[in-house]
Amino acid sequence: MAIRLEDKKAIVAEVNETAGGALSVVLADYRGVTSGDMTALRAKARAENVRLKVVRNNLAKIAIRGTEFECIDEALVGPTILAFSMEDPGAAARLLKDFAKEKEAFEIKGLAVGGELMGANQIDRLAKLPTRHEALTMLAAVTQAPITKLARTLNEVPSKVTRAVAAVRDQKQEAA
Repeated sequence: MAIRLEDKKAIVAEVNETAGGALSVVLADYRGVTSGDMTALRAKARAENVRLKVVRNNLAKIAIRGTEFECIDEALVGPTILAFSMEDPGAAARLLKDFAKEKEAFEIKGLAVGGELMGANQIDRLAKLPTRHEALTMLAAVTQAPITKLARTLNEVPSKVTRAVAAVRDQKQEAA
């Protein structure tokens, strides 16, 4: 079905805006996946703030110009779904990786982060990134560790003095 020029411009603008605010993108071939499965994938994506876009390749190539995802230009071949991670760079990778495990017909083509195109074999590299909450928790633990160690060390001084005084007292009592 033919798309009017105004509609094409709207699609390009929408994808460009999404790509401009995204942290990463994962590309996949969705041939052989049922519409019901795609609907379920879209629902999961909304919950994780991942924006899925199915756009004609020539429109996608125009839309990504001027963004850090220009590198995916060569990977836009055949039916492609674009999954943009908006808050967590690994969200789209985790989502599509899990979906690909469930649906054999769904094939990950590649991914891009920071202007670098990576192959589908690199999906684990991005999927294993901690979420924002996990990263903040790790940062808090690392920041808190020296303070905790200092408090324990300072707490040991009175304990050692008490044990030394008790040992001297016990020694004097045995001598007496």
